[in-house]
Amino acid sequence: MTANHSPATPTESEVTVTINGETRTAHADTTLSDIIAETTGRQLQADGTAADGQRLGIAVAVDAAVVPRSRWSSTGLRDGQNIEIITAMQGG
Repeated sequence: MTANHSPATPTESEVTVTINGETRTAHADTTLSDIIAETTGRQLQADGTAADGQRLGIAVAVDAAVVPRSRWSSTGLRDGQNIEIITAMQGG
């Protein structure tokens, strides 16, 4: 996978980001789509939809700004970013 849970010092080819409150290191060429696929355990298509055709039911924000699904695969990671992956839940 692209990211690991180790808070080790990143190299020049790595970035350190926070995903849902957890600091992680990822390769510098990792995209938001890669992180979402790893976090959800599901493969994504270039347009951000699940490869299995099922709904993902998530929203993603980077540094408190919502990133549209259509931009997940073209959004690279930068060192120090805060990524929140929010899952929709039914009930009340």
